[in-house]
Amino acid sequence: MIAWRTGSVSALRRRWRGAVELLVTVGGEQLPALAYPALVGEPRVGDQVLLNAGALELGLGTGGYALVVALPQRLPPDPPGGLQRSAGHLVKARYTPLQPIVLGVDEQASPYREALSGDPGLDGMPVVAADLHSAVPAILAGVLADRPGARVGYVMTDGASLPAWFSRTIDALAGLLAGVVTAGQAFGGDLEAVNVHSGLLAVRHALECDVAIVAQGPGNLGTGTVWGFSGAAAGEALNAAVVLGGRPVGSLRLSAVDPRPRHRGVSHHSLTAYGRVALVPADLVVPLGLPGQLADEVEAQLAPLADRHRIVPVDTTGLDDSLRNLPVQLSTMGRGLAEDPWYFLAAAAAGRHAATLL
Repeated sequence: MIAWRTGSVSALRRRWRGAVELLVTVGGEQLPALAYPALVGEPRVGDQVLLNAGALELGLGTGGYALVVALPQRLPPDPPGGLQRSAGHLVKARYTPLQPIVLGVDEQASPYREALSGDPGLDGMPVVAADLHSAVPAILAGVLADRPGARVGYVMTDGASLPAWFSRTIDALAGLLAGVVTAGQAFGGDLEAVNVHSGLLAVRHALECDVAIVAQGPGNLGTGTVWGFSGAAAGEALNAAVVLGGRPVGSLRLSAVDPRPRHRGVSHHSLTAYGRVALVPADLVVPLGLPGQLADEVEAQLAPLADRHRIVPVDTTGLDDSLRNLPVQLSTMGRGLAEDPWYFLAAAAAGRHAATLL
């Protein structure tokens, strides 16, 4: 169900690629809101806005905004020349009221059509899969720590946020990432792909990258059950990597401080995604130097996965500095590098291992 609200824009606040933050007055109350100008147009102070306020009212973590659905009194114009199939006909967020139509990276009108025609494969490119969006900058830091000239692309899957514009992390990493490919129902990346497979091919042959990172956007969904979490797609990403001739690397979700037992040590998300969803052998990276109790717990949790996967210990020397030097404030479930260091070091170690495969 949707909690509909109408109000007027009282202030424009922060802005990043693809998004603008607003304050909207609704019935005398100031609500934080987010608009995507590519969908609804550029908001101005005084504009009347139509809002979806459900996530804000439920207090759903990452979704702590009312979202601007429309500026009903000042609709944006059609594209110059009108809508044309030659400009792209991939419909994303399909059959929702705000479905955008975009140019797919492998459509006939795409400049990358020829490179992606046939079955080009990944040529052994390392593909690092992760459960959470917060792992993306840490994996990137791990790759660049040892291979600063490497080109790294990010395939954002559609398990969480659909607009890439919601991610301030992506905006901050623009100078370090070679590009973002939004796959499936996700949209707003530098390139648009039909699925993870074509997204990986786009990273390799359109962005000409050395390494791919695959993870959902901000806003992981989990129910606390074995199968009810959106990060299960990390296992599917490893399958896709192997099908296409890539080198699969699993970034483990580790924590010694998560208050939920199912996420301590190796999260049950990683154990399910890599232990039951992934059907192919992959490199599962464990950071060296884990403190005693955590090390014992991780070893025991990963033992059943060792029949299929390669458990790869990786030295983390220097990675803490690489993480601190990132142009983003690291955060996972409200915890930063100081509070949950092994979560970020595990992701960075996966990136470092990927760099050794180049």
